[in-house]
Amino acid sequence: MSRGLLGSDVPLAEAHDLALVDLDGVAYRGHEPIVGAAEGLAGARLRGLRLVFVTNNASREPESVAEQLTGLGIPAEPGEVMTAAQAAAEMLRTRLPQGAKVLVVGGAGLVTAVTAAGYTVVESADDEPAAVAQGFAPDLGWAQLAEAAYAVQRGAWHVASNLDLSLPTARGFAPGNGSLVGAVRAATGVTPDSAGKPSPDMYRMAIARAGASSPLVIGDRLDTDLAGARAGDIPGLHVLTGVSSARDDVLAAPGERPHFIGADLRSLLEPHPLPERSAEGWWVCRGAAARVVDGRLDLHRAPEPGDDVVDLVRAACAAAWDAVDSGLTLDAGSVPDLGVGEPGEVSAGR
Repeated sequence: MSRGLLGSDVPLAEAHDLALVDLDGVAYRGHEPIVGAAEGLAGARLRGLRLVFVTNNASREPESVAEQLTGLGIPAEPGEVMTAAQAAAEMLRTRLPQGAKVLVVGGAGLVTAVTAAGYTVVESADDEPAAVAQGFAPDLGWAQLAEAAYAVQRGAWHVASNLDLSLPTARGFAPGNGSLVGAVRAATGVTPDSAGKPSPDMYRMAIARAGASSPLVIGDRLDTDLAGARAGDIPGLHVLTGVSSARDDVLAAPGERPHFIGADLRSLLEPHPLPERSAEGWWVCRGAAARVVDGRLDLHRAPEPGDDVVDLVRAACAAAWDAVDSGLTLDAGSVPDLGVGEPGEVSAGR
């Protein structure tokens, strides 16, 4: 698959048969809805796109996630939710026999998933667990992290549901599971295996369960959602409603680049134009253009009725990625914030 952007002449909801939708920063932020999320997903369903909500959050059970989504105007069934807790339980199956003891450090969702996989859940390192399964829970404290460290020091296999360093909430970014896992890793010197994104395993599980042939990953984080899409060779849509910004897209490493970029989930209902290179060296996307000159990004946007600032992001990504892939060094200081939703703020002479 291309190392750059992809284009679609039809709305993405019509070009794909399954969307693997992240939750935090995409469908909602904390307990608050994200503008355009319900509208975009409802419209996508009407166009025949099936949805599976794939989340690195292992603290909650699928029933709870589906209930929250439904309460925010996004009707969902528990069977449409795939959590990192379920992925962690599947990873345990690759090495442990059923009935083995597992120290679970996390929320109810992880306890339920590990139990359903046939393991005996314990709470102390003194129970001599064969593995530690660690996932995020908002009430996780030092005592639980200490038990995990004791067990790992004694040889237990450390499996993390995910390694997200931060978690988007209504008040800002809070420490994620990766930060808590880091405390255990710092105490033991042992690097855990991770079941969650950016590993593509959860995506593959969801695709197999749905029997899909043309899936699309949707996420807000380049280092997890979109890196997982690249690792799994699955097209990925980056929506600019969460952790990673439009500027991050332009500066993204090849393994974290999105295939599509949209302001929010309503971008599922739109075609996605592919930037093209002009004879003058500009990468042009409708009314926006970008190029790299002497290692610096040069931007131009001609505001017109209905002009989409995301086109400028697409053009900037095409120019920057082409330059980097050609062996040039891009001056990160020349890449502005590219404030999506604020027309006219970013412009440079052509």
